[in-house]
Amino acid sequence: MRTFTRFSLALRALHWLMALMILAMLFVGVGMMSTALDARRWLYELHKPLGVLILLLAAIRLIVRLVTKAPPLPADLPAIQKFAAHASHVLLYVLMFALPLIGWAMLSAGGYPISLFGSIHLPPIAPHDAALYALLHAVHVTLALLLFVVVLGHLGAALMHGLIRRDGVFSSMASWRRSRF
Repeated sequence: MRTFTRFSLALRALHWLMALMILAMLFVGVGMMSTALDARRWLYELHKPLGVLILLLAAIRLIVRLVTKAPPLPADLPAIQKFAAHASHVLLYVLMFALPLIGWAMLSAGGYPISLFGSIHLPPIAPHDAALYALLHAVHVTLALLLFVVVLGHLGAALMHGLIRRDGVFSSMASWRRSRF
């Protein structure tokens, strides 16, 4: 069997940093919708800059991914699983960009300022419009739920590669493990 290489250190670091941030963001989002007013305000104030940071890191990650080579999937991986792997990664990248941008547009449409730190504010990217705000809110929530499902699928696939197939795919992103193949 061939040697399975790793993703670049930059991609591995961005992957795990963003994984933590995205999981935190999903929990913050759920908390915003189901908690008392005082905590909700604090969660909203955390949600906005974290979303902007995820957007910036997604852009950096995409650039790094485009200029570095990804290790190949195992040759014996069924074609449907290779397709699912590629499709899910494309969907993850789309969602990493779409959710923050839709959230930004939603807040712009609602007339809510997006303050990052102190007096630093993002400019609005959508016109102030209550109907547009409602539509973008529904899209944002729906895409967040889709992200949750895709993340669970990604985690399931990683565990399958790491615990069942043991084919080096998990090790290619887990910098703390040595590749066996």
